[in-house]
Amino acid sequence: MEHRPPPRRVAILLYEGVQSLDVTGPLEVFAGAGAAIAAGGGSGPGYTVRTVALEEGPVRSSSGLALVPDGPLPSRRERLDTLIVPGGAGREAACEQPALRDWLAAASGRCRRVASVCTGAFLLGAAGVLDGRRVTTHWAYAAELARRHPRALVDAEPIYLRDGSLWTSAGVTAGIDLALAMVEEGHGSEVALRIARHLVMFLRRPGSQAQFSATLRAQQPRREPLREAQRLVLEDLAGEHTVEAMARRAHMSPRHFARAFREQTGVTPARFVERVRVEAARRRLEDGDEPVGEIARSCGFGTAETMRRCFLRALRVGPAEYRRRFRSHAAPPAGDLAA
Repeated sequence: MEHRPPPRRVAILLYEGVQSLDVTGPLEVFAGAGAAIAAGGGSGPGYTVRTVALEEGPVRSSSGLALVPDGPLPSRRERLDTLIVPGGAGREAACEQPALRDWLAAASGRCRRVASVCTGAFLLGAAGVLDGRRVTTHWAYAAELARRHPRALVDAEPIYLRDGSLWTSAGVTAGIDLALAMVEEGHGSEVALRIARHLVMFLRRPGSQAQFSATLRAQQPRREPLREAQRLVLEDLAGEHTVEAMARRAHMSPRHFARAFREQTGVTPARFVERVRVEAARRRLEDGDEPVGEIARSCGFGTAETMRRCFLRALRVGPAEYRRRFRSHAAPPAGDLAA
């Protein structure tokens, strides 16, 4: 009988006002991975998952759901592999608890990996864990996190980030992506894909993927000519969308158009066009078998090399590698996790 090393211990912090999905998303990933590995679906140690809290008794999530921790905060003698710190409306009160801050600071130094989901980054910040590290959080709270913790390098764009042993993620479902990436790191992409299929996830998203789609990230311009310029880009990806061409269609000078577009959308015209094209190409890579060169032409990049450079700039991965990793039907239909 093959000897398997003991399972790695994962602890998920609970506190009053925690966001329940920040807890249950990563919990389901690690629990599913543990079941799959125990059934022979992967090599290496599996996982045991426990919820822990500063005090005994149930806590109320931000939605009112009662959550009962499995036990108290682990002592210094107990070895943790991974610590998950979820966010939630109760984070401010949790940050004010000295005993919890001290435990987070000490535990973070003893764990192999520490992760925050959404605004859980504020708790790690209060414990001094974010100093000098590149981190992310929910886009709506990124500026506040940067203001409170100026020694942290806050990036509001990615859905999750890894800086050494520290992992941080954006809101709610991004915690699932982060947990899947952790599982993939230890057990390979096949185990992570099996968990993703079991959770009926459309796609395992790369950490470098932006929190918003191109059209959501760009603010809706107030002026009709600028809205029309956006619409034409979305409807004709391969069309001519230089600043000069867009300005001509809007009956504005290029300089005035570029300035007004950035003021009212938050991005330059060129950046908006590139983001829309990358987003469209991403979907084509995920869902079909078209050659990369054909996708590049139809999405307005012109050549596969131009598209590759844009992908590397936006997603930090080239089109071919993106398709290999993240296409939605890369794996056969899912069965039970133990299959």
